[in-house]
Amino acid sequence: MASLSRNTLLASGACVLAVLVGYQVVTRVHAVTELRAETLRNALPDVAVILAKPSPKTVTLTLPGNIDAWYQAPLFPQASGYVKMWYKDYGAEVKAGDVLAEINAPSLDAQYAQAKADLAEAQAKYNLAVVSANRWRAMGKSQAVSGQSVSVADANEKAGLAAMQAAEHRVDQYEALERFKTIVAPFDGVVTSRDINVGDYVSSGAGEHGSNGDASQLFTVSDMHKMRLFVSVPETFSYILKPGMTAQVSVPQFPNQTFKADFLTIARGYDPNTRTAITEFVIDNDKHELWPGTFASVTMTAPSTPGVFQIPTAALVFQEKGMQVAVLDANDVVHYRDIQVGRMADAETDVTSGISPSDRIINNPPADLLEGQKVHVVQPVKGYDESSEEIEG
Repeated sequence: MASLSRNTLLASGACVLAVLVGYQVVTRVHAVTELRAETLRNALPDVAVILAKPSPKTVTLTLPGNIDAWYQAPLFPQASGYVKMWYKDYGAEVKAGDVLAEINAPSLDAQYAQAKADLAEAQAKYNLAVVSANRWRAMGKSQAVSGQSVSVADANEKAGLAAMQAAEHRVDQYEALERFKTIVAPFDGVVTSRDINVGDYVSSGAGEHGSNGDASQLFTVSDMHKMRLFVSVPETFSYILKPGMTAQVSVPQFPNQTFKADFLTIARGYDPNTRTAITEFVIDNDKHELWPGTFASVTMTAPSTPGVFQIPTAALVFQEKGMQVAVLDANDVVHYRDIQVGRMADAETDVTSGISPSDRIINNPPADLLEGQKVHVVQPVKGYDESSEEIEG
């Protein structure tokens, strides 16, 4: 009986020992499996993925601009002299033909007087040549003088006529310059600058509207019933500029007011240094609220191109053959895909072809990420990148 109890106890102990050993083995196998899985996970690079989002239905662009007068004319003297008097000051509203200033030009007056005296002399000589030629022609008819003498008299008459006509043209020239001693407004507008004072000497330079750059500027007259707005538009946005387009304009002096600007024209050529095109708008300015030289903030809105998606600019991969993105397949394997991009900004870039809304695109892919490499998708920390919709792996 005692022997049976001992055997039963030994058997029970053996069973307990076997269970303990089995448990430890299973635990170690599970731990090894977990460690192996963890090691494999740690060996894969962590990436965050996003889905491309459709571009907005409209494109809104705000750019700086410069406002100029509809017409703006700097006025220069055609006659050198001294300012006798000016009659219109800064800000004066003028009509075409209004007198702005008068110039005393003693040298011009003397030349004009000399031209008139030369004309009188030429007229007298011509009259004498006519009388002489008539006499010689009469004598020639009676054979009293030679034919050569008559020809000389005829030639003298023609030379006298030419000299008189030349003198008349010189008088006309100086008469025109005399009229330029009175400076008048070329069109209806506002005097936006006055650069002279009474007694100032002003020069006509080369006499051809300051063609050599030495002429003295007198006034600037600006037609301000309409204003021209000039904006340098980047080439990636030039497609939105079409007839009928309008823009909203804000200026510093009227912070709570906007002005409507209508598209007028575009340069149809880009500045190679800035990759922008000069674009011109027109603003009605009947109240003369806007002045030439005003800085403007110009907001343009236009329909966007259909079928365009937006992704974070950080998701772009720059390769020698062009732009690419890194896309994951269903097994989290990397595949590089060629894309075509449109507008590029600091935060987002428009993609015109190469991706679909369902593509899982790696945001900010590592530089050493290879084609066909398997990755581990993680959810980024909130605020890491909110420019596109982030998704979980």
